[in-house]
Amino acid sequence: MGLEQEEQIIIPDEEGVEHLFQVLTVFTLENEQSYVATIPSEQKESEEVEVYVFRYEDDNENDLKLFQVETDEEWDMIEEILYTLEDEGQI
Repeated sequence: MGLEQEEQIIIPDEEGVEHLFQVLTVFTLENEQSYVATIPSEQKESEEVEVYVFRYEDDNENDLKLFQVETDEEWDMIEEILYTLEDEGQI
């Protein structure tokens, strides 16, 4: 189940409430981990865009496993990629 840009995915919060998100982009960092940057689908265009980034693993059963980004080093690499993609007009 490869993620694609503009695809919509459902992500439950800590309380189990499901929220619909739109995929902005997917990328792999030097650490060989895959990441997905998303925005809430219900977000209004006039609002400031809040981007949610998760590390993800794709298993062979079409399940997507999301993990929170845990380290500052990981966040630094992610921010650098996102700024580059934004500068290039890819997101």
